[in-house]
Parts: sequence; C-alpha cells; structure tokens
Amino acid sequence: MASMTGTLSRYFGLRFMWSALAAFGGVLLLVALIDYIELMRRTSDLAQVSALTVLQTSIFRVPQVTERILPFCVMVGAMSCYLSLSRRLELVIARSAGMSAWQFVAPALAVALLIGIAATAIYNPLASALHERSKRLEAEMFGEKQSSLETGGGFWVRQLSSEGQSIINARGSREQGVRLTGVTAFTFDKDGKFIERIESKLATLESGHWRLEDVKLFQTGAAPEEKKTYLLATNLTPAQVRESFATPETVPFWQLPNYIELAERAGLVAVGYRLQYHKLIARPFFLAAMVLLAAAFSLRFFRMGGVQKMVLAGVASGFALYVLSKITEDLAKASLLAPMAAAWLPVVIGGLIGFVALLYQEDG
Repeated sequence: MASMTGTLSRYFGLRFMWSALAAFGGVLLLVALIDYIELMRRTSDLAQVSALTVLQTSIFRVPQVTERILPFCVMVGAMSCYLSLSRRLELVIARSAGMSAWQFVAPALAVALLIGIAATAIYNPLASALHERSKRLEAEMFGEKQSSLETGGGFWVRQLSSEGQSIINARGSREQGVRLTGVTAFTFDKDGKFIERIESKLATLESGHWRLEDVKLFQTGAAPEEKKTYLLATNLTPAQVRESFATPETVPFWQLPNYIELAERAGLVAVGYRLQYHKLIARPFFLAAMVLLAAAFSLRFFRMGGVQKMVLAGVASGFALYVLSKITEDLAKASLLAPMAAAWLPVVIGGLIGFVALLYQEDG
C-alpha cells in the first residue's frame, strides 16, 4: 500500500510539474512574441538596427517580465493538472485506493516549493543579468533618440558639491545607476543662483564627479556650447546612486543583502531592497499558497457539475491575492507596513484560505 501511494504521489507531482512548466512556457513565448513585435515597431525607422539585434534584446527582456507572472503560471498549471485528473477519473480511482485530497496536494506543494527555490536562487539572478544586457543593447539602439532629453520623466536626484548643487534627470540607467543615459543636469552656485543646463548622452559615476560624454551646455545669454566630455562634481557614492537610480527588481537576489547594507551605511532608507529581498525569500511559499488555492477550486468531480464556476472562482481568488500583494507593497514603500509583513501577508492569507477550503471539502 505504501509503495502504491508513493508511486501515485510521484505521478501527481510529475503531472503538476509538467502542467506548470507548460503554462510558464506558453506565457514566455507569448510575452516574447508581443515584446518582439513592439520592439520591431519602435526600431522600424532605425536602418542600422538589424532584426537579430532586436530579437536578442527582446529575449533578454522577457525573463524579468515573466518572473512577475510565475505565481499565476503555477496556479494555472495546478488547476489544469487537477481538472485533467478529475476528467479522466484518475482522482476517483486514487480515492478508491484510499488516498485523500491532502495526498493529492502534497506532491504539488513539494514541487511548487522546489520551483520557487529555483526561481529565487537561479532564475532571478539570471533574469537580472539579462535585463542589464538588454538595457545596454537598447542604449546602443536608441542612444541618438534618447539624447533628445525630455525632462518630463525618468529618474531625478539632487546632489551637492563644493561648487554648489545640481539636479540630475536621467531617462535610463545601467549597472544599477553607475551609468546613466539621456542625462539633463541643472547646476546652481552656492547661493542657489542658476548657472547652466547640461545635456549629455551618457554619464558615468567616478570618484568625486560624473563624467559626461557628448555634452551640450546652455547658459543664459550665451550660445549653446558643445563638448566631448565634461566633469560634473558630486558628493554621491555608489550606494546613494543605487538607491536613487537602481530599481530593486534589477538587483540579483544574492546581491540584495549587500545593497541593503550599503544603503543603510549611507543613511538611506532601504525599504525597496528589503521588500524585494523578503518577497524573493517568500516566493516558494507563495507558489505553494497558489497550489492550495488552485486545489481548493479544482478537485471537484466533473460529474457533479459547476466546474466552470469553480474555475472562475479560482482565477478570481488568484487575482485578488495578486491585488493584495500589490497593496501591501505600496504600503511598505510608503513606510506604513514593515517590508517583511508586506512580503509574507499575502502568503499567509492565500495559504490559509486554500487550507481552510480544502479542509472543509475533505473533512467538513
């Protein structure tokens, strides 16, 4: 009996794993196709950009996008797995052999935890590295366009130096903010009087200054002046630059503790990095909570009817859990909720809902 139960558990676990991977692979291909078409549209007027370069850029961008929808892929994989088993009456046969719903779900939970660990420890650093490479390729493709420097968006930071203060706007950043693209800087003297506006295609942080390349200087009452390079004094450190220009999502999991430590040493608030760190740690358990929710809405036998309503309810519950996670993230970023609580609250709520629903169906 124990041997048969172990064989069925492995079978259910493998069925769930292939269903989840199939769902993730389908979403990956769909996102890659949409992103590639969008990039082709944006580069249609750039004759020097080849289709191969656009494809490479799109491939490098996709992993970080699909990383955000991994929980939904796991939920869809779990629901499709259990609905397929129910439609083929395999769950009925397993129940007649003495297996309970908990024994159906346990293999999927174990696989979900393993997928979450792999996604955090391996996939996240890989996605972050590929995203950085995609940003470099984008800067090469759109460098001339991005040098027009519309100052209505991007990243903003104010800095001080021995010469006065300046305000920097960057349309994009690379290498976690050490290299900026599409830069506009407004400089002021020590009395706060405006000196000049500086526009540059690329800025690199060096010791005590920014090295600006392909620079245009605009001063009141004077003609614009062009320079190949320009040194803009700064008191910013790499840690402060990362806090201003590097989004936590672009930092690999294994480097987040160092970023948190550097930000705190510089006297900066590291809420974003802490939140991302706890979210990645909680990811395996979040995927397990998604499996519990999926099982609670998909173990119903087809002959009993109402399967469509159960599936819709399961999808709605997964979406509601996603909305809850976004709300807790916003509360954490506004310093209204601790980062650890913001990361783990959706996991606990989703897991409890799925557990209670399964408990009611099985033993209620």
